[in-house]
Amino acid sequence: MSLEKLRNIGISAHIDSGKTTLSERVLFYTGRIHKIEEVRGDGDGATMDHMELERERGITITSAATSVEYKGHKINLIDTPGHVDFTVEVERSLRVLDGAVLVLCSVGGVQSQSITVDRQMKRYQVPRLAFINKMDRTGANPYRVVEQLREKLGAEAFMMQIPIGAEDNYKGVVDLIEMVSLTHAGAEGEEVVQGPIPEDLKDEAEAKRAEMLEALSMYSDEMMELLLSEEEVPKELIYSVTRNAVLGGATPVYMGTAFKNKGVQPMLDAVIRFLPSPLDREVRGIDPTDEDKRIELKPDPDAPFVGMAFKIVDDPFGQLTFMRIYQGTIKKGETYVNQRTARKERFSRIVRMHSDKREEIDSASAGDIVAVMGIDSASGDTYAGERDFCTLESMFVPDPVIKIAVNPKSRSDGDKMGKALQRFRKEDPTFRVFTDDETNEILISGMGELHLEVYIERIRREYGVEIEVGAPKVSYRESPTKEVSFDYKHKKQSGGSGQFAHIKGKLSPIESDSEDSFEFEEHIVGGRIPKQYIPAIEKGFRDSLGKGPVAEYPVVGTRIDLDDGSFHEVDSSEKAFYTCAQGCFREYFKQAAPKLLEPIMNVEIECPEDFQGTVVGDIIRRRGIMTSNDIVESVSVIKAEVPLAETFGYATDLRSLTQGQGTFTMELAVYRQTPSNIQEEIIEEKKKQQLVGAK
Repeated sequence: MSLEKLRNIGISAHIDSGKTTLSERVLFYTGRIHKIEEVRGDGDGATMDHMELERERGITITSAATSVEYKGHKINLIDTPGHVDFTVEVERSLRVLDGAVLVLCSVGGVQSQSITVDRQMKRYQVPRLAFINKMDRTGANPYRVVEQLREKLGAEAFMMQIPIGAEDNYKGVVDLIEMVSLTHAGAEGEEVVQGPIPEDLKDEAEAKRAEMLEALSMYSDEMMELLLSEEEVPKELIYSVTRNAVLGGATPVYMGTAFKNKGVQPMLDAVIRFLPSPLDREVRGIDPTDEDKRIELKPDPDAPFVGMAFKIVDDPFGQLTFMRIYQGTIKKGETYVNQRTARKERFSRIVRMHSDKREEIDSASAGDIVAVMGIDSASGDTYAGERDFCTLESMFVPDPVIKIAVNPKSRSDGDKMGKALQRFRKEDPTFRVFTDDETNEILISGMGELHLEVYIERIRREYGVEIEVGAPKVSYRESPTKEVSFDYKHKKQSGGSGQFAHIKGKLSPIESDSEDSFEFEEHIVGGRIPKQYIPAIEKGFRDSLGKGPVAEYPVVGTRIDLDDGSFHEVDSSEKAFYTCAQGCFREYFKQAAPKLLEPIMNVEIECPEDFQGTVVGDIIRRRGIMTSNDIVESVSVIKAEVPLAETFGYATDLRSLTQGQGTFTMELAVYRQTPSNIQEEIIEEKKKQQLVGAK
């Protein structure tokens, strides 16, 4: 198949906007499946939600890939999760896709997770279309959603269709390029019926078409001239300019209701007409021998092979590595080199995925998204035909914000749990596992409660291990709040070779957003401390940052200026200065009035207007700060900043406060100072844990 007719697209959106329902319809209309299953139905659940947990909860947890054919075009489609807890799934899918469909709810519009997804699309410069779903819902208002796309996301958004009817009377759309009405017939809406525009919509259609052409004319001088001289704009020109506009970052808007089988095929037509093929995307690799040099990769099957492993799944048959091929061809049984480890690996089997089913193939070439079996790689690795050929920029991985302790109920299950944790850590870069040195507990950390809950449930089901879960722990940070001068001597000189080191300077706080902010500068003159000892002093300070003296949390926002000191001809050594720096940090950091910093979450809550007062009161009780409160169609949208420590179990609490009608999403905003009374409680709690650990 020619590359021009290949589309690699992802479907991403806020929770419950209907991504999986839309994917299911796409599979049905392209003949990939012959019966539509619903996400929350009595049947087998949606095709793309293949995990038992996904079907039970009615949510997508892992992104699923499939390939379909539509009107002579091949489409590789990835359905991604909506919850911020599984944000890495969206991140890695967008990293390797050429285009995307941003799904929005006709009532909810642009919600918090839509903003995160938009940020990810912009990070990888992925062209996209928007699809306003759920047009049959009460309160559907596509015009408001387009306005939000412009205001909240700063998108160049313009409507390509207008709705015929709305809510219960939603019939279909008017196509503003062809100026015809599109409605659906057949039991499953499989026939698209073209007809004349209803009389009462003619004026509106004309007005909206003029708006669309005006927006498009920004991308074409020829169209601008035709509009200024009030001449008719040819359809072919509109199509070609729209394609260029999409590649240039504009967002054409389509609409429909996937659940009621309306509007999906016109959106698919737009996907093959306007979204880029691999030929339209410029991909550059990095030359491993010279980091500043860029290598342009061409989607040419005959060029040397370069591919990226973007997702790893361990299953009963071994490791499955999802790979996007950017250049060249891979063949079954051949060996290729992992650019990170420089190891040669044999691609024993190549498969094309359809959700969790697989189809064996002998080779795959540029532009393809396939899975390879039997190789040992990590997420984000680049593969090529030879060593040091080219590496691709890897993905952005956010830092985890929540930790919990896990222990198997029976000792004999320890190995099984270890295996499970090892596997999940490999599959998901935002899931981390480590052991607490003091309490010897195994801690797992992730992006939120739901994230960790899902992994614990998977260990129970897939490995048959019953797990005891400790209370969630927050990743606090310690930071100084005032400057102190230090003058510290370390000496042990009682017979034999001694140790002597002496340093003077100041320790001061710095403002910084980064997670691990530490600065070190030396201003030593006249050889008061020999140059070879300076790195040991810096290392001594750096190695002390892992556990601060307040409550043993990592230290951030600290600067050390080394101004003076002295040494001993015989007894001074690198080790002496290293030990000196560590002792100095322990003693003087306590004098810098250190404060604990806690993670603050951006929380967005939606609930019926009647419960607004109760919900706001509850947020304030949780030390939250309100940032905005809007009412849209009798639904209250509350935005607030709430400390992570106060959000545990919030899902259950919100349900009981709103009679099960409230929903919320949250993601990390910043680290801020913890109030002193809370800080004291945290330190007390930490001391208790240490006593228990010591016993």
